[in-house]
Amino acid sequence: MALQLVVGDKNYSSWSLRAALAVELSGAACEQVPVSLYRQDSRARLLAYSPTGKVPVLLTEDGPVWDSLAIAEYLAEQFPDANLWPRERYARALARSICAEMHSGFQALRSHLPMDMARDQALPELPDAVQADIERICAIWSDCRERFGRSGDYLFGQPSIADAFYAPVASRLRSYQVALPAAAASYVETIHQWPAFQRWHRSALQEVRK
Repeated sequence: MALQLVVGDKNYSSWSLRAALAVELSGAACEQVPVSLYRQDSRARLLAYSPTGKVPVLLTEDGPVWDSLAIAEYLAEQFPDANLWPRERYARALARSICAEMHSGFQALRSHLPMDMARDQALPELPDAVQADIERICAIWSDCRERFGRSGDYLFGQPSIADAFYAPVASRLRSYQVALPAAAASYVETIHQWPAFQRWHRSALQEVRK
């Protein structure tokens, strides 16, 4: 059975984007199964794929794998030669740490700056809690780039699961026209030049324009 990735609306579903980028990094053959999240039957349709009724979910020959972080770990195990995590031990630990922080944190940013790839408009004002989240994210990016980014333009040099997890944030920061330090702005541009991200972005805009 070829892998299938069940995803939500590409313009809005940040967790689907994370899983899709991880799949692309793995090089695995994988069919995307789109399910709109804003219809009356959305949850019923999703429950046919996952016991959580949420996206994303990776359908494998052994059964479903849900939650972006679990999907990323599954792919890293199944495709070890793809180096989805950094090779160096501490770099790998740091990458996992910042992914876990993204997975469980930054609630203010999520609430006030929901992903909307078609948006190109700033908020009248950023709440203090959102600004604090953004400052922490910029610090994470700077730390990773300074320690491990010498081999390329991504957080750990080459694209990894860490970039997949922070790509939706880069999208939000651009969509909401957030002013950033030069290093953070450069990383946002790196994400927007990532071919895998660009493919998703184009599809997202096409969905909105239908």
